[in-house]
Amino acid sequence: MDRSDMRILRTSRWLAGAALAVTVAVAGCAGTGAKVEGKIGVIDAQRILDSANAGKKAKDNLISFSKNRQALMESEEKELRRMEEDLGKQAGILSPTAKREREEQFRRRVQEYQQKAAELNREVQERQKDVLEGFRDKVEAVVNKVAKRLGLQIIVDRSKGGPTIYHEESLDISGQVIEEFNRLYP
Repeated sequence: MDRSDMRILRTSRWLAGAALAVTVAVAGCAGTGAKVEGKIGVIDAQRILDSANAGKKAKDNLISFSKNRQALMESEEKELRRMEEDLGKQAGILSPTAKREREEQFRRRVQEYQQKAAELNREVQERQKDVLEGFRDKVEAVVNKVAKRLGLQIIVDRSKGGPTIYHEESLDISGQVIEEFNRLYP
């Protein structure tokens, strides 16, 4: 995802959270005279990803996968630089036809490199998406379990860019979610 996609995602999450908060507030006000009924919990999904053992493993796997792809591209880049240097050194001694052929060969290799770089970047992004979606599904299951155990009715994500502007720290159940997560997914 590029920056504009991330900004749109954060904005839509914030708007969804704000709409949820307004709905809860209106429903609470309508039924109880300005007091919101129900128990609310807050999580920090980024903290869970960073602190849970499975989250750390997922991030390490993504980093390893990215470094592997980067190493492939670096070797290709070195080969292109060598070809460019050779072409520059031999430009004066090659016939015009041979020079054109070598330049065309170099251009084709640059295009292949660019296509390969784009494909490897897509692979990394797809892997990241798949890993994070799988992790998110596990987090949701664990959050549901912890929320039910605590008798909570609503859980709001307070991650940076999330819908929560303010919350009391006592509402944050991230630590309990991390403990349960580590117990279920060691």
